[in-house]
Amino acid sequence: MSERHFDQKLGDLKQRMLKMAGAVEQSIQEAVRSLTTRDNALAQKVISDEKDIDQMEIEIEEEALTIFALRQPVASDLRLIAAVIKANTDLERINDKAIDIAQEALTLNRLPLLKPFIDIPRMADVAQWMVKNALDAFVNRDVALADAVRLRDDELDNLRDQIFRELLTYMMVDPATIDRAIHLILISRHLERIGDHASNIAEDVVYVVQGRIVRHRQEELRKSAENALSSGH
Repeated sequence: MSERHFDQKLGDLKQRMLKMAGAVEQSIQEAVRSLTTRDNALAQKVISDEKDIDQMEIEIEEEALTIFALRQPVASDLRLIAAVIKANTDLERINDKAIDIAQEALTLNRLPLLKPFIDIPRMADVAQWMVKNALDAFVNRDVALADAVRLRDDELDNLRDQIFRELLTYMMVDPATIDRAIHLILISRHLERIGDHASNIAEDVVYVVQGRIVRHRQEELRKSAENALSSGH
């Protein structure tokens, strides 16, 4: 495979990933909206769209493996192909979490509303931002944007904890709320896992560009960001 043909194939692969990321973002948005608007038809749509996104994942992986076989890449090209396959899997798992949220919505929509939805939509906004920008960082090899994505993972964790504490209070005061509260806690955990998968993709950007494995180094990232802010950069 010539260099030009290789670059073209990689470009096509990245565009496919962006298309899949857009579909996954839409799934997250629709899953949460099916909950907040109590729209069962929308929840069912998210669930039924799974087959299309799964097909995208299969096609991207097959194309990446074909490029790998024909090119037999080394060094940075090898890292890129490996990261494409891995990020592709993370996207599919993000969509699985959107489906989990839609399924929880179908259950909750049959029950009386426990409380107004405030923090779950906020979590969804952060999660969607992380997914979109993780893929943008991946396609553009933008380490700074990837770091920004990884930093927002803490924000999702904090919102998840806040939701848990609030719902725990509801359950302690009125045991009749326990069932609904547990479903809402599960939704917050699904959104938190979406953020984890987006962070994985962001970590892959650092691996592709710099050859460094940065998984489990969130504290190092925070200190780096704090130092950059304190130095005025």
